Amino acid sequence: MRLLVVGRLSGQLASAVKMAMAHGAKVHHVERGDQATEQLRRGQGADLLMVDYRVDIAALIAANEAERIHVPVVACGVDAGPDDAAATIRAGAKEFIPLPPEADLIAAVLSAVADDDRPLISADPSMKAVIGLADQVARSEASILITGESGVGKEVMARYLHQNSRRADKPFISVNCAAIPDNLLESELFGHEKGAFTGAVARRVGKFEEADGGTLLLDEISEMDVRLQAKLLRALQERVIDRVGGTAPVKVDIRIIATSNRDLARSVSEGNFREDLLYRLNVVNLRLPSLRERPGDIPALADFFVRKYAAANGVPVRPVSADARRALTAHRWNGNVRELENAMHRAVLLAQGPEIDVDAIRLPDGQPLTGATYDAGPASRAAQTADAVTRAYVGQTVAQMEKTLILDTLGHCLGNRTHAANILGISIRTLRNKLNEYADEGTPIPAPQSGISAAVG
Repeated sequence: MRLLVVGRLSGQLASAVKMAMAHGAKVHHVERGDQATEQLRRGQGADLLMVDYRVDIAALIAANEAERIHVPVVACGVDAGPDDAAATIRAGAKEFIPLPPEADLIAAVLSAVADDDRPLISADPSMKAVIGLADQVARSEASILITGESGVGKEVMARYLHQNSRRADKPFISVNCAAIPDNLLESELFGHEKGAFTGAVARRVGKFEEADGGTLLLDEISEMDVRLQAKLLRALQERVIDRVGGTAPVKVDIRIIATSNRDLARSVSEGNFREDLLYRLNVVNLRLPSLRERPGDIPALADFFVRKYAAANGVPVRPVSADARRALTAHRWNGNVRELENAMHRAVLLAQGPEIDVDAIRLPDGQPLTGATYDAGPASRAAQTADAVTRAYVGQTVAQMEKTLILDTLGHCLGNRTHAANILGISIRTLRNKLNEYADEGTPIPAPQSGISAAVG
């Protein structure tokens, strides 16, 4: 966890910094917002900015976004009133921490932002075999390709590899290739020089240089434009990069881990992915099985998420009942571990009595897990589904049906664009274009979230 503190290091703020360091954070400090942006621009990255409320937070966030730097901000301050705290949230801060600090609050904020509490949990033999292979190759310098459906834990595996590598004390930098538009991804990866394009007011260090000495995760690499793949291939082969607008190559020392939820061999045959790049990335392939292929992991993961979200929400840890365990194991979990995590988060909050019973485990639309996959037989479920589809789509145009399908799928995925695109069988770019079109029409678009559905009964 890398923490950048912005503001005068008063006694109370210094105490907060010491608490953060006690929880494993690596802390740097600057006094002004422009100094923070300059430090981030130079590649001295941060996972969180802790900013004194008297600093112009809105200007700091705007300056960072102009440089395509997106780091969450937490405001803090001594003797700040409710109006001051509210103003920081309106300016873009995610949280406000009153000073003097409370150790539990500091720990909770760091944990929420870092999201490092994601251990690699496994009890199923099929997953244990993959972990065994990961242990064999973790200390090597080989590039590793992690494949599997959306939500199976590819980034968790990537972090596990880094933590068990010889680079564990160096940065782990992750880039989601599906979330960054093509025209911005090159600068994000390789950086740019001042004046390289409109808005490039200063040199910006990219993720390759930020990860120097450590590990760079290229998440969902299958979504990278084929033209940018050539530049990536050169960087991997020669261990040098060219900043956008630069005149001299820059040496980098990194280990590459890539992930994909698509069949890259098929993408190669379709002309969407370079074959030579696939060979370079796929020195070792770790295929993570879907959750339905490793049912032995479901109870272990469910218990972990119960403990995690009970602690996060300040509620008692209730055991999962025997009936609930059977229902969890019987469910297909098309969204894999991510879907299970969200379901158990809801269950922790909805449970009543001494145990988490089957009634507390709900699907994203609020329907009980039992009605979908546990009590009903296959024939009954098929008939119900066919009837619902017929009633929903009769009388609609093809465009209306497509819109309904896309928005319903996105809602089912709790707003996760990558997961929805994978289910729909379209690229993330196509999905983004469709959503922009619907938004222009005034249609509400589900935002990424993991909370409880309003429909619980």
